[in-house]
Amino acid sequence: SVKMVPVHAAWAFLGLAPLLVLGVPPIWTQPEQVHLSYPGVPGSMVVTWTTFNKTESKVEYGLLGGQLFEMTARGNATLFVDSGEEKRGMYIHRVTLIDLKPAATYVYHCGSDVGWSDVLSFTALNDSTNFSPRFALYGDLGNENPQSLARLQKETQLGMYDAILHIGDFAYDMDEDNARIGDEFMRQIQSIAAYVPYMTCPGNHEAAYNFSNYRNRFSMPGQTESLWYSWNVGSAHIISFSTEVFFYIQYGLELLFKQYEWLKKDLEEANRPENRAVRPWIITMGHRPMYCSDDDQDDCTRFDSYVRLGRKDTKPPAPGLEDLFYRYGVDLELWAHEHTYERLWPVYGDKVYNGSKEQPYVNPKGPVHIITGSAGCRERTDRFNPNPKEWSAFRSTDYGYTRMQVVNKTHIYLEQVSDDQYGRVIDNIWVVKEKHGFSAWL
Repeated sequence: SVKMVPVHAAWAFLGLAPLLVLGVPPIWTQPEQVHLSYPGVPGSMVVTWTTFNKTESKVEYGLLGGQLFEMTARGNATLFVDSGEEKRGMYIHRVTLIDLKPAATYVYHCGSDVGWSDVLSFTALNDSTNFSPRFALYGDLGNENPQSLARLQKETQLGMYDAILHIGDFAYDMDEDNARIGDEFMRQIQSIAAYVPYMTCPGNHEAAYNFSNYRNRFSMPGQTESLWYSWNVGSAHIISFSTEVFFYIQYGLELLFKQYEWLKKDLEEANRPENRAVRPWIITMGHRPMYCSDDDQDDCTRFDSYVRLGRKDTKPPAPGLEDLFYRYGVDLELWAHEHTYERLWPVYGDKVYNGSKEQPYVNPKGPVHIITGSAGCRERTDRFNPNPKEWSAFRSTDYGYTRMQVVNKTHIYLEQVSDDQYGRVIDNIWVVKEKHGFSAWL
């Protein structure tokens, strides 16, 4: 029997029709913004992606050359609602792959039975402490004027890197246009981040709504919404942290102290003789530097920089990080924020501590700082102060990024690529240390 709809109900429904057409988005079940991160556990990888409608979260994968998609891993999706006017929602999917064979290449796609991504691939991280991982590192990469992006895409796809370190400042800014700029950025980096772990830390451009886009879109190790964490690869222990806790104290001064305590504990653990013996290199990454010689009145241009010496104007006063890092023998400190490249001589307390006059980076007597924030964004590059302090060794305003290889327990190689000069290497150093830890400074 045909059920008749009462006439008035039908009219009411038709009256709404134009509204319904406007209000119903298309069925957005297609995965996008695929990116990888290393969760810190050997033999594992996290796949993160976005859909705009709720779907299952599945990754189908298999060894390269084997049967396609012979394994399936499931995860879950979290609804992230941006705080802009539209309150745009999206589902962030996370699936952890485990029991991967170290250094084996896998082919995968992600999504669900209502939509799959392209076929992608990655190489599981080699878990040997004799592994010599290669990194590309930079900060301050945006959607507009992303000058280094194409070169990084190609080099990643050529297999030149085992991981990427993005040292804060994404998209400019992820929250803009109701987070559509964030979506666009994540689509733009998929051609890098879907192939190698893309490891991050927060920068000042992520600060909107208490860093909500950053905390929701990325999936770093640890339980801190990607704000601070550490992981091991090859002979290095890498610590990522937030310099922003020193500046956005309206989001909670306790974060500054919580992070400081965590850093102290993490550094203590990394310095246990049995740990430092196998992973002698301690490398930090944070967005705003302790030192820089740019001409822009940023925190790092001041002698009493917050990141370096802490804040006296908070109750209680907040400790800076220079003494902490020095005390635990941090070897290398990576920074961004300044839209330039600057290499420092080994430095502590505003003074140069070179290994020797001939070989400043052989057994240096203080940590080595590298500032690499010129990947390219709408704010262009910064200018330098014409009279830098003694600790400034090399600087360039070219767009570009840094490559690093942790070769073995005694040698790290770093070089700076100029995108303006078509990929030419404009600076390089070997940091050589026969001894690591606080005693190495003495």
